[in-house]
Amino acid sequence: MTALPGTTGRRRIYLMRHGHVDYFSKTVTQDGRPDLVTLTETGVAQAEAAGDALAHVRFDLALCSGYPRTRQTAEIVLSRNAQKDHLTLEEDARLIELKGGGQGLKLIKNRSELSARMAFEFDRASEPDASMFGGELFSAALQRCSESVRALLARPHWHTALVVAHEGVNRLVLSWCTGNGLKGVQAFEQDLACINIIDFDLVPKEGADGTEIVRSMIKTVNLTPYNWVKHGMNLTSLEAIFAST
Repeated sequence: MTALPGTTGRRRIYLMRHGHVDYFSKTVTQDGRPDLVTLTETGVAQAEAAGDALAHVRFDLALCSGYPRTRQTAEIVLSRNAQKDHLTLEEDARLIELKGGGQGLKLIKNRSELSARMAFEFDRASEPDASMFGGELFSAALQRCSESVRALLARPHWHTALVVAHEGVNRLVLSWCTGNGLKGVQAFEQDLACINIIDFDLVPKEGADGTEIVRSMIKTVNLTPYNWVKHGMNLTSLEAIFAST
């Protein structure tokens, strides 16, 4: 199998979150489709900063969830990369954000309440049958997210991939990589357009084709090239998104 230089079976995923969006923009409130939200000017600038930080990295594969905000972010990052001509940005619907229950969301009156409620939803992710606002179960979302990562790692002929997804998805993947399932979800803050770096050691399966994961190593978490040391970033990403403007 293809592996990171100097290793025999190691692959690397640069896992990003999309840039800043406004879930209370006119487009979203009129259409009732938060999945169609696009990057704000701030989000574009954040993605450009991430792209500059990753400009020297040669990606073998690039994936996003398919939602406009992840596609935009990935396209901006790749546009700053001098080694992108061989790439086609792919979509994997298993990486879409956790699906909230419509009725639960209707009861929320304003931005600050939504921010607080979402934070508490992540805090209880490991509880039995916990869901996002009465919608998708965290356990079901973890299964599809981990399946996406496993499927990516099973693909041949690559060692470095870019994956642009969402806060909830990234929290799930990072918690899964620790081996603690849903128990670490609340601890992994994901700032807008942040970069996580995860290495996976793979070995051939015994008596079968393919490989299996024997170790995952989180090399970097929640790196923000537009503010390396996060000076002044005193709000969580959710608080920042839903802050009154």
